[in-house]
Amino acid sequence: MAVLSRRRRALDFWPGFVDALAALLMVMVFVLLVFVIGQFVLSDAVSGRDRALERLNAELAALAQTLSLESAERERAQARVGELSATLAEEKRQREMAAARLSQAETALSATQAALQEQLDDALRLAADIEALQRLKAELESDVARLASSLDTSERALREQSEVSERALAQIELLNRQLAAVRTQLEELNRALAVAEAAAREKDIQIEDLGRQLNLALAARVQELNRYRSEFFGRLREVLGERDDVQIVGDRFVFSSEVLFPTASDEVSEDGLKQLLHLAETLKTVAGRMPEDLPWVLQVDGHTDRRPIATARFPSNWELSTARALAIVKFLRDQGVPAQRLAATGYGEYHPIDARDTPAAYARNRRIELKLTSR
Repeated sequence: MAVLSRRRRALDFWPGFVDALAALLMVMVFVLLVFVIGQFVLSDAVSGRDRALERLNAELAALAQTLSLESAERERAQARVGELSATLAEEKRQREMAAARLSQAETALSATQAALQEQLDDALRLAADIEALQRLKAELESDVARLASSLDTSERALREQSEVSERALAQIELLNRQLAAVRTQLEELNRALAVAEAAAREKDIQIEDLGRQLNLALAARVQELNRYRSEFFGRLREVLGERDDVQIVGDRFVFSSEVLFPTASDEVSEDGLKQLLHLAETLKTVAGRMPEDLPWVLQVDGHTDRRPIATARFPSNWELSTARALAIVKFLRDQGVPAQRLAATGYGEYHPIDARDTPAAYARNRRIELKLTSR
């Protein structure tokens, strides 16, 4: 009876010990959840940085469009052409380096995610071990009940129970070692996450700085192009003289179609050939002074009035306006203007500058527009 009483007191420690293990498991699961949430927040921050880059690109496009509408001359740009070329090259190199560092950070983040998944798998295996231990506890309690009701066979049952208890202790020791290993791995994961967050913050700062530098470079390029556009339009105005059918409207040089083409035709008239020769010579003179790395393009836009045309050659005003713009581009190419610096577009009657239905409005809308812009 004394032996049985001592065995019962020794077995009373098991419920509390198993409860402590269950509580420790809950703490481990909570810590893993915290790290999973941290990983989600970090992934969201990285995607936020990509969205910020997209917004920056959109802002750059809007800035380029806004700056292209400015007509005021900007001096002091010529002295900085060489410096801008070097600055743009350096910015491109820094942007490539930033992209490489960002790729490395994403690789490190993927490795961290894989490590976290391994830790989660270890925790699940640990939970399975604890569940097995709980089943073993239930079996032990059942064995104790049977031993209490059959004292006459207690000696052999005690030996069997002792063997079972020793196996349970060995399993608990193994679980303790596994818990210690999980804690060590979690600490390493925490350090890796801290390093990744610091690297991401550094990349955000570098990207913001590159955006500012790119804005400055883009503004300088647009100012430089505006200066050459003003020079080109000014020289062209001097060559053509003061004419009512040739105007400068904003950033465009506008020819009346009657100056260059007969009615409903894309064949350049004799007077139009003279005007286009002046245009080609002026363009080549100004282009010879432009830097090679300035991506300028002379865009030729054809426009018609709203009265429909339907011939075998021109089924609609679209074909007529496009053919006229293309005829001018081909002529300029034949005069020595590089083809990669020319572009032709036909707008038909869909972009009038005078919406009235009068002969004067029709004459204003029949036009060829020249725009010195960038690719």
